Amino acid sequence: MCSGDTVGLFQVESRAQIQMLRRVRPRNLADLAVQVAIVRPGPIVGGAVNPYVRRREKLREDPGYVVPYDHPLLEEALGETLGVIIFQDQVLQVCRALAGFSDGQAEGLRRAMSRKRSREALLEYWEAFRDGAAGKGVDGPTAKKVFEQVVAFSEFGFPKSHAVAFGLLAFQSAWLRDRYPTEYYVGLFNNQPMGFYSLDAIGRDARRHGVGVRLPDLNASEVACTAEGDDVRIGLGMVRDLGTEVAELVVAERARGGPFTSLPDFLRRTPAALKRAAIENLIWVGGLDSLGIERRDLLWQTGLWLGPEAETETERRRRELATSAAGLGGDAPPVRGRRSTDRSDRGQIELALDDPYADLRFGGTHDMEKMIAEYRILSFAASLHHPFALVGDHLPERTVSSARFPDLPNGSEVRVAGIVVARQRPHTAKGYIFILMEDESGPINAIVKPDVYQECRVAIRLEPFLYIDGTLQKDGATHNVIAEGVYPLRLSPELRLSRETVPAVEGEADTAAAPVQLEVPEASSPDPAPPADRSPNRIAAAANRLAGPDPFAYLEALRRDPPPAMSWGRGGGCR
Repeated sequence: MCSGDTVGLFQVESRAQIQMLRRVRPRNLADLAVQVAIVRPGPIVGGAVNPYVRRREKLREDPGYVVPYDHPLLEEALGETLGVIIFQDQVLQVCRALAGFSDGQAEGLRRAMSRKRSREALLEYWEAFRDGAAGKGVDGPTAKKVFEQVVAFSEFGFPKSHAVAFGLLAFQSAWLRDRYPTEYYVGLFNNQPMGFYSLDAIGRDARRHGVGVRLPDLNASEVACTAEGDDVRIGLGMVRDLGTEVAELVVAERARGGPFTSLPDFLRRTPAALKRAAIENLIWVGGLDSLGIERRDLLWQTGLWLGPEAETETERRRRELATSAAGLGGDAPPVRGRRSTDRSDRGQIELALDDPYADLRFGGTHDMEKMIAEYRILSFAASLHHPFALVGDHLPERTVSSARFPDLPNGSEVRVAGIVVARQRPHTAKGYIFILMEDESGPINAIVKPDVYQECRVAIRLEPFLYIDGTLQKDGATHNVIAEGVYPLRLSPELRLSRETVPAVEGEADTAAAPVQLEVPEASSPDPAPPADRSPNRIAAAANRLAGPDPFAYLEALRRDPPPAMSWGRGGGCR
């Protein structure tokens, strides 16, 4: 925990907690209770955070360091928190110790602070506090300073009992992850949404701890995620359009009739509730890879077995309106090539007919397509640890990996790029924005000043991939980038490859017929795209066109179904 490796741990996983842990380095449950309670609006507004951290560091360097107190009368009340107010209980203790308040007076002050700071009520308590402190020999300026700290704490703070209980849960979370990492991450995957991070970020953290993430498999996955050796096996219920109820039916059929041996066997034995869209999504994320057939072959076979989708109610009404307007009258016939019903639960007799397309083979699925499919269908990546793994050396020039931060001097000018994990705009931060990104090596913390935010607001709020120019700020093991410019990582002139390096993809617009595709923006090809090919061979044609994908077309495709990012602060994030 002291290293800040706390992603997915209860109460200590936020960006602020991670940075604080590296400086405070709690050694026992009492320290951990303070750690949990200190990153709250009350201690922050009350000015307790920086003094406490500095005093912890000085005590670590010099065990003989004497902790300063605003007045000796406060030593007993604030001794465990090194002279600052961190727990709610200490508000009452300070008022009793310094001003001689009765329990009733101290509780009355606490309630007055919670009523949106009634100015008249606080003024009355200040006079009583000042007079009581004077009676104990405390001078006016000291009494006023302590009273202001007490009032500032009214924002929000933890009682000590609450902080101790949360600190214990934080320690237990860390212990479980250390002793049973696979089972711990299975629990995190199965209980989303929760905490500070998306599943995508949690999956990357799992890999950093030696826990792999395996794609769904129709013969290996259960409904929810499970532990499979040292890896997490994604459950069928996480596949888009499939859902928990249908996944339960599939798993029950597998338990009754044994593993599915082929696509036709899978289609025959599963219920009509398993729609074609869900089947294709399962294929795209590798759910049928264990059958030993390429994904595009499986998609083709699915289309042959299931045929066109049934006509929807909207399409039927549109057809009837069109035929009525044409003066045809009566019930218009269904559109040719469409079935009037969907899959049936009734069994069918298989005829021994020759398949004219049995020998048709398609190209393999590129890693970029797999990554795009996983984000669109699962909302996180499972096969690769980071989207940038497929970008190679095409990031902006002079981009610095987060792995190099320890070796760079404080104040270095750096350029960093990454996937946005979280955006924060705390109401206590005076307009500052905090962006947590990740590159292939680990997290990057960026601090955006209010003027930079106003200039780069659109990119900060909306872009899933950013590159930031700024200054590296180092404080012990804590590294921040003070942003001077925040930009979208897209096909800007600085990043775009020449056509001689990566040829334009001819007819790329045609790939819209496939469920997952790489789409190159129009700027990369001056030639108009030909009409979309709606023939049965469109998937094979798309496979041929996707040879040698452009990494920036890949990023553009990811931007349309971006990796999820969490936003915290006023209005649910940056505004």
